[in-house]
Amino acid sequence: MKPVPPVHSTSSSSEWVRRWTPLIPAGSRVLDLACGSGRHMQWLQQQGLQVIGVDRDSDALQAASAFGEVLQADLENQAWPLTGLSFGGVVVTNYLWRAMWPDLLAALQPQGVLIYETFALGNQTVGKPSNPDFLLRHGELLDVCLGLRIVAYEDGFCETPDRFVQRIVAVNTSVNHSDLPARYSLERLSH
Repeated sequence: MKPVPPVHSTSSSSEWVRRWTPLIPAGSRVLDLACGSGRHMQWLQQQGLQVIGVDRDSDALQAASAFGEVLQADLENQAWPLTGLSFGGVVVTNYLWRAMWPDLLAALQPQGVLIYETFALGNQTVGKPSNPDFLLRHGELLDVCLGLRIVAYEDGFCETPDRFVQRIVAVNTSVNHSDLPARYSLERLSH
């Protein structure tokens, strides 16, 4: 078996992220979680979006800061650092920390778009990561996004480099009633 280069070191943005970025509301603030050196931040900024990147690696964040706001945080060993903030888009690639999912989903604004892509079970047969703690179980992203409108979903094998991935694009279709015109308020709808 040939050696597999690490996917997270690539300098170009993910095709999955590029394909689905147009769903993010124009001009939105977008969170790139575990942003590394900012490959997706750069793409998102070029699309006219305001970007904040979060990562624990200060050296990587130094490069990422060229594309938007950055925040150094160790998501696995500290509290959610973005409490009270909401985003029109959330992008996560090649990262999995299940404990943050409730906070991550709560940070999606109404009509906000989640674009998520990371390694899945089966990847242990072709390379790293191989620890099941960092591999999505079959259908796991569908379960996580149960309350969202699923726009696209894939779970399978990809080549160049060989890897097993799971991907989802989901929209928060909940309605922020404070954004509705007065004639559509809950009080008026109940009459």
